[in-house]
Amino acid sequence: MSVYKIKKINVISEEGLNLFTDIFQVSTDEKTPDGIVLRSSTLDVDDYPTLLAVARAGAGTNNINVERATKKGICIFNTPGANANAVVDLVFPMMGVWKRNIFKGIEFCKSLADMDPDKVSAEVEERKAAFRGEEIAGKTLGVVGLGQIGVRLANGGVFRHMKVNGFDPAPALSNIHQLSPDVRVCRSLKDAVGDADVVSLHLPLNDGTRNFVNGEFIERIKKGAVLINYSRGPIVDEEAVLEALNKGHLDAYLCDFPTHLLIGHPRILMTPHLGASTSESEENCARMAVKELSTYLKYGNVVHSVNFPNIESIPGDKIHSRLIVINKDVPGMIAQVSKIFGNYNVNIASYLNQSNGTVGYNIIDVESEISSFIVNEIKENEDVIRTRVIKFVE
Repeated sequence: MSVYKIKKINVISEEGLNLFTDIFQVSTDEKTPDGIVLRSSTLDVDDYPTLLAVARAGAGTNNINVERATKKGICIFNTPGANANAVVDLVFPMMGVWKRNIFKGIEFCKSLADMDPDKVSAEVEERKAAFRGEEIAGKTLGVVGLGQIGVRLANGGVFRHMKVNGFDPAPALSNIHQLSPDVRVCRSLKDAVGDADVVSLHLPLNDGTRNFVNGEFIERIKKGAVLINYSRGPIVDEEAVLEALNKGHLDAYLCDFPTHLLIGHPRILMTPHLGASTSESEENCARMAVKELSTYLKYGNVVHSVNFPNIESIPGDKIHSRLIVINKDVPGMIAQVSKIFGNYNVNIASYLNQSNGTVGYNIIDVESEISSFIVNEIKENEDVIRTRVIKFVE
C-alpha cells in the first residue's frame, strides 16, 4: 500500500487532520510532498516537484499560482461553503452596527465611566437621540456573487424582510436552486445594484475581478448606499471608494481588509479579516480539505477543484490498477488512449472522462498491472500533461 506524504502549512484544525488515515504522513517540514494542505500562506507549486495536489482550507485560492499548477497537472482544491455561515454571520451584524450607529453608541457609553453616577441616566436620555439609526427591514440588498456565501446572504436578507437583488456573471445552477424564490435574480449588474441601499460583494479574486469595484461600478450604485466587501480586499479599488465616500456618493464602506489607506476614515468600518475566523468554520474547512486531498491521492477522484473537472469513481474489488491521464482538452484523446491499451492486449474494465474546457481528466481501470510501456507511450502525446498509476493490489 502506498504511503502519501502531506505537507501542512499554517494552523489546520486537528479535527480535520485526524481524518488522514495511516497511509498518510503529515509533517510541517516535508520537502517532497505528494499533497499540501494550507490556509492563507502564499504557495508556489514550482517549489515542490513531486506535488500532485493542494487543498486550500477556504474558498479563495489567490494565494496559489493556479495557472502554473494546471500546466504541471497539479490539482488545486478549495472548500466552497465550509465557511459560508461564518461570513454571513458577520456581514449582517456589521450592517446593523453601521445602520444603528452601534459603534458610536458603544464609545459614548465608555465615555460615561468618569461621570458622576447620579448623572449617567440623565446623560443617556439626553444624548441617545444622537445615535438614532435605521432598520435594515424594508431596505434593498444587492448581492453581487451568488456562490455559497452570496446565496446564504441573499436568503438571510429575505428572512430579515429586505428586498433582495442577486447577480452573478457565471452562476452555478446548484447554487441558484438554493435561492429563496423571493430573491430577484438580475440579468445585469446595473439592475442588481442600481436601487440597492446596501451592496454586498461575494466574488473570488482573480484577474477578472481585481479592482472590479471601480469608479464606473460605484456610479451605478445609487447615492447614499453602503458598500460591503467580505470577499477579498483587491476586488475593490480603494482610491475609487475613498473618492465616493468623500463626495457623499457612498454612505459607508464596511470591509474585512484594513489597509493604511482606509484606516481612520470616519465612514469606513473594518474588521481584521475575521470573515472565516470561527472554530466551526476552521473545522469545516479542514475536514473538507482533508477529504478532498485524501480521496484524490488514494483514488484520483476530483471534487471541488478550481482547475480540474469534477469526476469520481470507486474501483471494484477486481480492479488491480488505475491510470490517471490529465491532458489538454483536445478531441481524440479517449480514442488514442484506448488504442494504446488495445495494442498491448490489455482490457479496460472502466473508462471515465470529464473536461472543463481547459483540462481533460481520464480515469482508466484495469484488472491487471499497467506496464510502463503503456504509460510511456501515452506520455509521448504532446497534449498529455501528466499521468499517474494507482495500484490497489500490490
